[in-house]
Amino acid sequence: MNGWRFIAGAVAVLVIGAMLPLVVTNAYVFYAGFVMLQYVVIATGWNILGGYAGYVNFGSGAFVGLGTYTAVFLVNAMGAPLSLQIAGAAVVGGLLGVAMGYLTLRIQGVYFSIATLALTVVVNTVIVNWSFVGGARGTTVLAPPPPVWFPDNVSYLCFAMLMLAVIGVAAARAIEHSWIGRGLTALRADEKAAECAGVATLRLKLLAATVSGALIAMAGAPYPYYASYVDPEAAFSINYALNALAMPLIGGTRSWTGPLIGAILLSAIEQAATVMIPATVNLLIVGLVLIGFVVAAPGGLLGFVGRLAPGKRP
Repeated sequence: MNGWRFIAGAVAVLVIGAMLPLVVTNAYVFYAGFVMLQYVVIATGWNILGGYAGYVNFGSGAFVGLGTYTAVFLVNAMGAPLSLQIAGAAVVGGLLGVAMGYLTLRIQGVYFSIATLALTVVVNTVIVNWSFVGGARGTTVLAPPPPVWFPDNVSYLCFAMLMLAVIGVAAARAIEHSWIGRGLTALRADEKAAECAGVATLRLKLLAATVSGALIAMAGAPYPYYASYVDPEAAFSINYALNALAMPLIGGTRSWTGPLIGAILLSAIEQAATVMIPATVNLLIVGLVLIGFVVAAPGGLLGFVGRLAPGKRP
């Protein structure tokens, strides 16, 4: 897909998303769509560091929660509009990504993953003890009336998340097809060899961590208006860390399309499961699906399809 086709497709998706509230009256479509699109943003952001660079990050919950509470802070402090909340979450998430990078990206493998998991605990502890944003008891956030084009807030928030998904996918695609993506690919394959070849590995890792953190935090910013009530347990849920890891692995981590496919597939499975079984079982379902794909298709759906292509070994 060339650049112009991608741009045309992105514009078409946004136009359809803007028109959808005029023809769809079932609010559940937008509630489910919000979750699906949030998954797309989180998976895409995670993949920039975890897939392109090969640094498996278990701290996605910290960035989603930080983005959520950045929005809460801005609402409580100045009644900021949603656009400013998202921008603030992106800045704070990017700064946390840089900080995490400087502290952890010099270590590799399981030690890096453990360090990022500890990051969620640290950020969560800070929020729990910060009374201005509700602390451990949580806080209620009332959304203002939506723009006149949208009949209700949930359709407006769904469209806002659609815009974030398009931005995230476009950023991931641009990185993949640039010198940054080629450098990250070399880094993932053999970091020491990449350094010997003149690749600025630390700089690329910091850049990937910054963009990844900004995108994942942006995904959390619209959540307070969506849920109307926010507490640390929900904002820093382990589901975010597990889903952020599972979605790119299901779709494939080597391309921007992999997390997109994985997010849509996994969210569809979870939505169907929520209707038929208790929501508490969703985490078990995600784990089983992830194990199944790791065993049957370790390269994700894209890798599996690639092996079945003519001229490839099965």
